[in-house]
Amino acid sequence: MTNERFEVQRQVAAAPSEIFALLCSPEGHVAIDSSGMLQSAEGKAVSAVGDEFVVHMDREALNDLPMGKYDVTVIITEFEQDALIEWTISGAIQPPIAHLYGYRLAASDIGTLVTSYYDWSKIAPRYREANIFPIIPESALRATLGILARTVER
Repeated sequence: MTNERFEVQRQVAAAPSEIFALLCSPEGHVAIDSSGMLQSAEGKAVSAVGDEFVVHMDREALNDLPMGKYDVTVIITEFEQDALIEWTISGAIQPPIAHLYGYRLAASDIGTLVTSYYDWSKIAPRYREANIFPIIPESALRATLGILARTVER
C-alpha cells in the first residue's frame, strides 16, 4: 500500500450478496460506521455508478475540526454487483475532496473475504497541503469490518 491508501481485510461468515446488500443501503453505512461520524442517512439503496444518497454527519465524533453537524452526498464511483462498491463524497467543502472509500468482496470457504479501502491519492494539492489526511485511521477501517461481521453474522 502507498502512504495515501489503507486497505484491510477480514473473513466474514456471510455470503457476498448479503454483505453487498448491506453496503448498498444508506442505513447500512450508518449501522457499520466505527468513526461515530455517520449519524443517519436518507435515500434509496444504490445499484449503479452515479447513484447517490445523503448522510448526516457529526464531525465532533473525531474531535479534530470544528465542523459540527453537516451533510454529505455519497456518490457511487465503482459498482460491480456482489463484488465491488466504491464511492466519493461531496458536501460543504468545495470543490469535492476526491477521496475514495470502497469494499471488494470475494467468496471464500468461510463466506466472504471483505477488503475495505480508503484512498486519498487523488486529492487536490490544496487539501494535501492542509495536512489533514488521512481523515480516519486504518484502525477505523478494521473496526468497521468488525461491526460489519457482527451485523451480518447474526
